[in-house]
Order: sequence, then C-alpha cells, then structure tokens
Amino acid sequence: MTESEFLAAAEAALGKIETALEQAADHTDLDVECSRSGNVLEIEFVDNGSKIIVNSQAPMQELWIAAKSGGFHYRQKGDAWINTRDGSEFFAALSAMISSQGGVSITL
Repeated sequence: MTESEFLAAAEAALGKIETALEQAADHTDLDVECSRSGNVLEIEFVDNGSKIIVNSQAPMQELWIAAKSGGFHYRQKGDAWINTRDGSEFFAALSAMISSQGGVSITL
C-alpha cells in the first residue's frame, strides 16, 4: 500500500467514526464530544471525563487506539483494519471500547 493509499484509508476510517458518533449522540443517551487535530481523533465521554484517542501512524501504516482498556494497533488487511496482536477487527473493538466507557451500547 502506498502512503497516499494509507492516508486515504485512515482518513475514511476516522471520518466514519466521527459520523457514527455524531449520529449515536443524536439518537441515544451517549454523551460524547469528538475533536480532531490532523490525524488524531479525541473522543471524550462527557459524563465521566474519560477519553479514547484514535490516530493514524503513516510511517507504520497503522491506526492506533488508546483507551481505558489499553493501547491497540491495527493494520489494514483487505477491507478491514486488523489488530496486530489478537486479530480483532478495528470497528468491532472500538465499538466495544466506546460502549464500555460511554455506558451505552454502540455499534460502529
């Protein structure tokens, strides 16, 4: 994968997260605020002040998540972002992390 292909895929993933969380905040009890600075997306849970940080790492061609449950690295394989250690899928794992920290079941 070229760097420009990675950047486009990472941008699409971050945009999908932002859009899904905006919709979830409008239609559920999830109270989150998303802020974006370049390749870093910060998801703050208003009720408890906790955060999840999602960012892209172009040199390694990975998406990284930092959450209460730990730090995780994902590489694109086909159309999916897969955890480099346990093989879990990025959006499924992030959905579980958001649901846990936000107290509302969310599926991205």
